Amino acid sequence: MAEMIEVYTDGACLGNPGPGGWAAIIASDAGRQEIKGREEKTTSNRMEITAAIKGLAQTPPGSEVRIESDSQYLVYTMTKNWKRKANHDLWGELDMLVAERNVDWIWIRGHVGHPENERANMLANEMAGIVEGHRRPTHFDLEGKVRMVDITEKPTSERVAVARGTVTMKAATLELIKRGEMKKGDVLAVAQLAGIMAAKQTPQLIPLCHPLPITSADVDLKLDEKRSAVEITATVRTTAQTGVEMEALTAVTVAALTIYDMCKAVDRAMRIDHIRLVRKSGGRSGEIVLE
Repeated sequence: MAEMIEVYTDGACLGNPGPGGWAAIIASDAGRQEIKGREEKTTSNRMEITAAIKGLAQTPPGSEVRIESDSQYLVYTMTKNWKRKANHDLWGELDMLVAERNVDWIWIRGHVGHPENERANMLANEMAGIVEGHRRPTHFDLEGKVRMVDITEKPTSERVAVARGTVTMKAATLELIKRGEMKKGDVLAVAQLAGIMAAKQTPQLIPLCHPLPITSADVDLKLDEKRSAVEITATVRTTAQTGVEMEALTAVTVAALTIYDMCKAVDRAMRIDHIRLVRKSGGRSGEIVLE
């Protein structure tokens, strides 16, 4: 008896049309394979057909294949001759693959705990950018490879991000900074410059971070003698399609590292603490105040 290859497929879309994902799980005596992909502007139906096409393409001509899907549109079009009103290009491609194989189509009810169907559904949603019913930006391309998020169609708006962090040290170290007597020079001035430069270099430091036209980058350093610490605050502004949270956080981080580097010879017990975003505004989410 010829081996039966099982193919579990699913498709997902956000917006319909909108960004979509497909997935297929191929199980045979040779092993188990998962494949997935994404399209930027598509429909749920196209993703369902695409999943079947991609899954079948992984099986050899002449093989016995069982395709299981929770899409009535896909399964009943192939088994009950539902009228093909759209997606003729994909139906034609699918027909050619089916003609070379003995394919059995099985409709299964979705979201009832079938492990392979649930897995295919999760992968398709992941590629579409859907997590628990909500969209998230995805860093995957059509083949599941890493890519920069496409923000071409996002509207431009004024955006501001504020981040803070602390460098805690011995009281004697803070006094040297205050008096400008650290051997490596003016710690606060150098750290301030380093933070501003870091904000501008964020896309070179953080993978897949968009280069933005920064309109303002301010790094403020205050001496907190009660806590024996330097409090760093970075405020970054832009008018762009995405925010500058990463730029503000990077500015604080590099300013703190610069303080550490300039003072470590006299105080190896210094700590860089509590780097965090405290406020952001602009874009769809509006203003978010965290402290």
